Amino acid sequence: MKLPAEEKARLEGLCAQFRRDLIETLHARQTGHPGGSLSVCEILTTLYFEEMNVDPKDPQMADRDRLVLCKGHAAPMLYRVLAEKGFFPVEEMATLRCFETRLQGHPCPLETPGVDAATGPLGIGLSTALGMSMALKLNNSPARVYAILGDGEINEGTVWEALMAAVKYKADNLCAVLDWNGVQLDGTADQIMPMGDIRAKFEAFGWHCIECDGHDVDALYDAFEQAKTIKGLPTIVLAHTIKGKGVSFMEGKNTWHGAPINDENYEKAMIELGGAK
Repeated sequence: MKLPAEEKARLEGLCAQFRRDLIETLHARQTGHPGGSLSVCEILTTLYFEEMNVDPKDPQMADRDRLVLCKGHAAPMLYRVLAEKGFFPVEEMATLRCFETRLQGHPCPLETPGVDAATGPLGIGLSTALGMSMALKLNNSPARVYAILGDGEINEGTVWEALMAAVKYKADNLCAVLDWNGVQLDGTADQIMPMGDIRAKFEAFGWHCIECDGHDVDALYDAFEQAKTIKGLPTIVLAHTIKGKGVSFMEGKNTWHGAPINDENYEKAMIELGGAK
């Protein structure tokens, strides 16, 4: 299933703007995580602007869809998407990681509208998402839960415990997304902890797998629509992405997992993203 051409163009335009704004914010604040935020851009944009039933005027709506950003360090991109959706003013992005800000370094639902779960320690997010999905089923809610994992994060054993439990409880209202960029904090995923055939592992644990280009909004839209049709099993979208997507000198580099952006790199990045000053 493909998006109408005008809608695809709108989403791609939003992603281009979000990337420029992210670099702007992280350069100004001299803190944050550019690499993983850039890689998850299309995933978050497609979910919030095409798939998820959310209402910025009623962030706690009972039957809203939920999103758990398991890789919580990508919070800057989540915040930018939530701001565009209308959960808080875009101008508030300037307060990222400031003292007493609502936009902390990792997501926290206590004060930040639109954030459904606190994440930061890797490995806990999928269990949180599963708990949400089971509660929604008990309440006969039509809502769905989306959990975005990092591929470095799946080194954690708690992820695999959650995978087993989700199959046992037939959590077909749960859709995980693997931001599969192949790079983590200290190197490539294969250097740190080789996972072998990742799809085969998820399938062996009983999950329905859909593989796609994680920077193609059409492919992501199709994957999420497919996931809605799967009954009796949870689904994971294995989204092939590039860490640092859109900025050539950041792409595929673990050094840009959480490095500050100096003036020279800021200017280079903005030229590449079409936002040269």
